[in-house]
Amino acid sequence: MTTYANSTKKTLLLAASVAAVAAALSPVAATATAAPAVAAGAEVPPLAWHPCAKPDGPAAQECADLPVPLDYSDPGGPRISIAVTRIRSDRPEARRGTLIVLPGGPGGSGVQRLAQKGTALQRELAGSYDLVAFDPRGVGGSTTASCRLAPEDRYLTSLRSWPGPDGGITGNLERSRRIAEACATHGGPVLRSFTTANQVRDMDRFRQALGERKLSAWGSSYGAYVAAAYAQKFPARTDRWVLDSTGDPDPRRVARGWLANMAQGADDRFPDFAAWAAHADRDRDGLRLADREQDVRPMVLALAAELDRAPKPSTTPGTPLTGNGLRQALQNALYSDSAFPAFARLVAAARDPHRTPVLPPELARPVRDEDAALMVGVICNDVAWPAPSADDYRRAVAADRAAHPLTAGMPVNVLPCAFWKDAPAEKPVRITADGPSNVLMLQSRRDPATPYAGALEMRRALGPRARMVTVEQGGHSLYVGNGNACGNRAVTTFLTTGERPARDTSCPN
Repeated sequence: MTTYANSTKKTLLLAASVAAVAAALSPVAATATAAPAVAAGAEVPPLAWHPCAKPDGPAAQECADLPVPLDYSDPGGPRISIAVTRIRSDRPEARRGTLIVLPGGPGGSGVQRLAQKGTALQRELAGSYDLVAFDPRGVGGSTTASCRLAPEDRYLTSLRSWPGPDGGITGNLERSRRIAEACATHGGPVLRSFTTANQVRDMDRFRQALGERKLSAWGSSYGAYVAAAYAQKFPARTDRWVLDSTGDPDPRRVARGWLANMAQGADDRFPDFAAWAAHADRDRDGLRLADREQDVRPMVLALAAELDRAPKPSTTPGTPLTGNGLRQALQNALYSDSAFPAFARLVAAARDPHRTPVLPPELARPVRDEDAALMVGVICNDVAWPAPSADDYRRAVAADRAAHPLTAGMPVNVLPCAFWKDAPAEKPVRITADGPSNVLMLQSRRDPATPYAGALEMRRALGPRARMVTVEQGGHSLYVGNGNACGNRAVTTFLTTGERPARDTSCPN
């Protein structure tokens, strides 16, 4: 679960998200609030579907806009728009319901996710479902918000709060305070509405608009947490529920805990990259980084330290490859074996004095302002973050850098949430064992973003409601993606027949 977004690998940890209401309405917000109000308990307006096929996506994909309350405690008040999408079953005689696809993030686009995965899902599920998804508020085609951040505050290596080359955090403290103040000044009520709880309510409003009594779901990463929260709030409206790559649901920490756990996740996953990068097969492509896999980690750490001291010019003018840029590229690459070659090429170019590194797109330019607003908005709105002293942060970062050099203290460093101006409107949901036994969890043994230990906490919280299938490999977001045939088969069988393993089990790689 990316504590920040991942849309198409749209940079792996990004988002999308301007608006305010009442007297401060921007043009975007004014358009959003023009939708007709729906009183509490009233019928949701029908959706006006239109074709919206994406390149390389299913030709039958359709899109629509769903009006939802900006504030569900004021259902007759201002409204915003949620972009929704569907692919109807290509075998109506086999259709048994509707499956909602919930992407990672916060910040993943459901519209893009369905375009990417729709064909594979149609093949796996053989017409059992209409497939649907939506862009959460703040993302893609839904109403967005802006914090009007300066470009230098919107690079991924800034938003992820990597410490300075010497481990110093003075710059992180200043930037975090600056971002929080800008979001308080410019984000308005729309930004404050970016919460998991509202995403759950929007999801249920979508269910009503579809005319469905129940939904089935496949949630990945942060989407798995959203799915778990929905199942807690609306258990009677859930059919077959799949949580793929799940973080610790501790309601006292939520995203703060997910981020902190990524330090261990990187350590768990890196040996897979090391084994790949030292394998003799890499010689064919010039990507073998070391003769022995145990030499890959110290080589990458030494390169990052060298780039800390002397960043190397890249093919992007004015944006060199820094040590933190290399570390962030590594975090992104650990999500999927398919990303290993690109990271190995970056390392090889950085080590070669005669080559100029080509930065990954997510490092080469600032994140869009709307995306940055969403990235910080959800995690800071969901739960109150403690505001320890600067010295407390310095001690935590120093300890984490020593224990987990691959992440260099970033997972415990200060974020804008420490200076957030508005207290959370409500507490995060506590996931419990109360509810139907209709959940299947799918989890990688070595997940860099939602480590196995965190998934076990979700499994314990759900109790008899769930079964968990552990895929004995590394990677993140497994079903019809980074998993294996055994894990795919377990999910497909459950979604099409309702059958789950009798007990928690594992899938060898």
